[in-house]
Amino acid sequence: MLDDKALDTIFRSARTHNGWLPKLVTDEQLRALYDLLKWGPTSANCQPARIVFVRTKEGKEKLRPALSAGNTEKTMAAPVTAIVAYDPEFYEHLPRMFPHDQTAITWFKGKPSAEPTAFRNGSLQGAYLIIAARALGLDCGAMSGFDNAKVDQAFFPDGKYKSNFLCNIGYGDSAKLFTRSPRFTFEESCTLA
Repeated sequence: MLDDKALDTIFRSARTHNGWLPKLVTDEQLRALYDLLKWGPTSANCQPARIVFVRTKEGKEKLRPALSAGNTEKTMAAPVTAIVAYDPEFYEHLPRMFPHDQTAITWFKGKPSAEPTAFRNGSLQGAYLIIAARALGLDCGAMSGFDNAKVDQAFFPDGKYKSNFLCNIGYGDSAKLFTRSPRFTFEESCTLA
């Protein structure tokens, strides 16, 4: 079991950041982040997430037109913005990723269950990204205030992948944090059956 310090780092003390310190996040850190998140479980090991780590001035300017007014400044200031997308045709990789059952591709190819499976599991992998970033000492600010169609046109013009959400990554400026918002209690959110 993780100790309280680790749990605080990943969950209890971690915050959604809106302001960023001008401190570089390296390519090596992003590789380490992915090397952690990739171990998180997905159904049939489908791994549909596709991530673009936008970290250059040119990349940020390409992203700018898709951002809502409330997300523009913080995204442009963040050292990295991850576009968490998913591959709707993830099933094409199942013969390699789920070798235990070579018929797994038929569970999804041409079936209506493919898209929600890709979205659901890609979202899970996006959550693993946040946990991995926090575990490595980075801060995050996930958001959905953007135009998916514009992001997809700018970063996935071939239509192969679809954007899900954005997540700013870096070293958060604690002076720009909002007061912590409340959380539902166990009794409000959970049922024991």
